[in-house]
Amino acid sequence: MANKSSSRETVIQLKNVHKTYHIGEVSLEVLKGINLEVKKGEFVVIVGPSGSGKSTLMNQVGILDIPTNGSILLGGQDISKLSESDLAQLRGRKIGFIFQQFNLISTLTALENVILPTIFQNMSVEERTAKSENLLKQVGLGDRMNHRPNELSGGQQQRVAIARALINNPEIVLADEPTGNLDSKSGQQVMDLLAKLHTQEKKTIILITHDIELVRYAQKIVHIKDGEIVKIKHNHHKS
Repeated sequence: MANKSSSRETVIQLKNVHKTYHIGEVSLEVLKGINLEVKKGEFVVIVGPSGSGKSTLMNQVGILDIPTNGSILLGGQDISKLSESDLAQLRGRKIGFIFQQFNLISTLTALENVILPTIFQNMSVEERTAKSENLLKQVGLGDRMNHRPNELSGGQQQRVAIARALINNPEIVLADEPTGNLDSKSGQQVMDLLAKLHTQEKKTIILITHDIELVRYAQKIVHIKDGEIVKIKHNHHKS
């Protein structure tokens, strides 16, 4: 049976992407010719052991960094042709980030952390506040809006981070080890939220992890090792 995702438009494409870091006189090639296509509405899990190049790949997929060689197309647009300010605008509109370390600002409340990414978008104070409140309610934190990160559990902080990632209604949600600092129950809640975003909100989800257990959520599983994609599998029952 044909994979339903094959007819969908491509939202991000990596073509022969290499990434080399120069440390003094030493050159370290971390990514070695990555070719990857992510379709609109796919749930992609990129899995590999520590040191496989997952984090560097995440930086490329999330256009936080540009490749040494090769090209990255976001919505058909080659990001290497863009200025840093245009890249920042594009990231802000197209991609919502969820990190292992939560990356919440400790002096701000949950509500203020969620509002923060809207500052550079064309949105009124009333609209950004209402959207942020609604998102916090959706992730089950309606009663924690005015709490600061140190007053929240790890699972609650990650749910704040998910709400923050969604505030600008991004096309792609990029999650880097989102359950890495959580206990199993909180991790399950976070994965349930991501699965709901995929099935109900039709979001494109790209999840990067070393936890092989999380591949069950994926439509497409990308295995990376030593800076190369060694295997791509499809869960056709998830398509």
